Amino acid sequence: MAVKVYVVYYSMYGHVAKLAEEIKKGASSVEGVEVKIWQKVPETLSGEVLGKMGAPPRSEAPEITPQELAEADGVLFGFPTRFGMMAAQMKAFFDATGGLWREQSLAGKPAGIFFSTGTQGGGQETTPLTAVTQLTHHGMVFVPVGYTFGAKMFDMETVHGGSPYGAGTFAGDGSRWPSEVELEHAFHQGKYFAGIAKKLKGASSA
Repeated sequence: MAVKVYVVYYSMYGHVAKLAEEIKKGASSVEGVEVKIWQKVPETLSGEVLGKMGAPPRSEAPEITPQELAEADGVLFGFPTRFGMMAAQMKAFFDATGGLWREQSLAGKPAGIFFSTGTQGGGQETTPLTAVTQLTHHGMVFVPVGYTFGAKMFDMETVHGGSPYGAGTFAGDGSRWPSEVELEHAFHQGKYFAGIAKKLKGASSA
């Protein structure tokens, strides 16, 4: 039976969405892993407000419900930062998972995090660090990428996002898009996470 990995993200301007696509590719490269990408969680802002913020129209991709999380063997969550923490749209989604928490439906499932920040000091570590509390209350197993991406994480010649917590990018004023290195990091995270999810499912069914 295939290992089901869900990539669930919120992306207002498209930067997190770009990382999500690479994460999906990486996870899909692992044999026996089936990946489904959920391109949005419910929006909390009105169309008028989003228009004033210059946000592009949202895609017609499926919008996940909290209950559907329980179908996955592992979940990778992606979101932009807001003052060093996850965006309110993703927090509102987690706030709606009380039923899953009560039944501990997500307990034991691996979870990963990827993110986007505006600047180098804008939360490449605090954003995922503060998000771990959501996973902890659900009993999920946080799977950080660590330094498994290798030497490129130590590169000081080029600006790049990402941290031991997961893949990341810098959006700047919105005009900067994920670099080649950041996309490679995202692909690696997807592949690494899928491998861990596969091992955990194999161990639980042994």
